[in-house]
Order: sequence, then C-alpha cells, then structure tokens
Amino acid sequence: QVDKTAELVARWYYCSLSQEKLCRPIVACELGRLYNKDAVIEFLLDKSADKTPMEAAAHIKSIKNVTELNLADNPAWSGDKESKKGDTYDDIQSAQFICPVVGLEMNGRHRFCFLRNCGCVFSERALKEIKTEVCHKCGVPFQEEDVIVLNGSKEDVAVLKKRMEDRRLKSKLEKKSKKCKSAESTSQQDTAEVLYFVDSPGPSKVKNRKDDVSSSSGEKRHIIFTKSSDDGSSSVPGKVNKASSAATKRSIADSEEKSEAYKSIFTTHSSAKRSKEECSNWVTHTAYCF
Repeated sequence: QVDKTAELVARWYYCSLSQEKLCRPIVACELGRLYNKDAVIEFLLDKSADKTPMEAAAHIKSIKNVTELNLADNPAWSGDKESKKGDTYDDIQSAQFICPVVGLEMNGRHRFCFLRNCGCVFSERALKEIKTEVCHKCGVPFQEEDVIVLNGSKEDVAVLKKRMEDRRLKSKLEKKSKKCKSAESTSQQDTAEVLYFVDSPGPSKVKNRKDDVSSSSGEKRHIIFTKSSDDGSSSVPGKVNKASSAATKRSIADSEEKSEAYKSIFTTHSSAKRSKEECSNWVTHTAYCF
C-alpha cells in the first residue's frame, strides 16, 4: 500500500512530468496537475520518433494548454536557505506556497484551486466562504467552469476532462466557422461584376482593370471595370463593338436635345461658322487675315 504522506509529497512538491522539485515558473494543466514550465517546453519541443509516451502529459498539445500559476509565498517556509546538518527537525508538512486569502498551506492536506483566466491559486475554502465572480487577488472575472482543482480525486479529474474536451471541441468548431466565412468572403470578391461607365458625349467604356476616372468637376472616382459578354463578344482595345456604337448614337441624340448654350461649345454650331470673307484663301493660311 502506498504511503499517503509520500504520495502527497510526490504530487505537490515534484513535477508530474520530470519528477524534479517544483520551482518557479510553475504551470498547471486543465486536469489540475503541476509541472515545471521548462519541463513542459522540453516535452513539446522533443519531436523525435523514439519519444517515450508520457501519460501525465499526453493531453498537452501546446503551451496554450497549460496556465502559469500566480502563487503566494509562505513566509514560514525556509526552504534551502538554512544549511541542513541533520540535527534539526525537517517538517515535510511545511509548504512553499499558501492561500493568500485564508493562509492555508498548499501541502496537499487542503484542497486548492486555480483560475484558468488569470492563474491565481486559492484554497477551496476561500472560494466557498467568500463567494464572488471576481478574482480575490487580481480582480479578473471568472465563471464556475474556469475553476480547476489542483491534484483532485478521480471524480474531479473526470469532470475536468469532460470540460476540457467540450472546450476544445467548441474552439475547433469556431475555427471552422471562421474559415468558412473567410472563404465565402474571398469567393464573393473574386466574382466578376460588370460595370458600365459612360461618358456623355462619347462611347461606353468597358475595361478589365481598376482605373481612377476624373469627372468634369475634377473629382476622382475609383471604379472597377470588368469584361462584358452580353452579345457573346468581348471588348477588344482598338475596336468599337456594337454596344459602344449604340452608346455613341445615344450620346449624339442626347446632345441634340441640349440647350443652345451647350451646343455653342462645339464647332458644328451656327455661331462657330464663318462667312466666305472671314475664311482663309489659298494665299493666307491663317483664318483671321482678311
């Protein structure tokens, strides 16, 4: 039969992965086991084929699966400060860390918990006596699911394992939904939208590029033009298709309905025509020598 005192010392004073003494920085997994942070990092970086499977760390896939603990030091713990000659009593019940609220030592005799959001460690008695939804030490809000029991019983580990699996499944579904949304947005951007930008008077312009078009008022507009295949014929540079010729006729017909002030701009207006006396002859080439 395993000695209970030795079992408590092994679980609360030594790393569950490397079996070395716990020293800062100390981390805990989602099942409530204690590890040295450097041992977890070495375990994750070891990609060799002959890597021995560790049951205590089989559920740790990345450094995000562990939480660094914010522990409160025990002022009564001397540790390795005193030189041990063997003539003093070694109190194995004395712990390096205590509960910052009620002062209980974290030696395995009392149940301790940590908050997954901030990593602060408290005794279960402190959380029960002072009921709050905010961390006693740092003020970070938490829920009941964020409280993880350290080195709990088999029933506690089973509950924590179920929560861990649900949490990871939920995160996977959220990642898949985000990927689907991003794929849909990219596909919508890739679909071609046919835009016709007509300058009056003038033929319609159908292009397959982004262009900055300056209007008559000097204001620039950024427009995306894509190829149009309404009649089965694509627009080719240097050639005028049926759509452009029809647009030209419409623009000319519209210009005829304009006012006299608008018509006077063009050379075809009666005000721009000159008499024979004002026109140049075969000797003079300038129009205003008469």
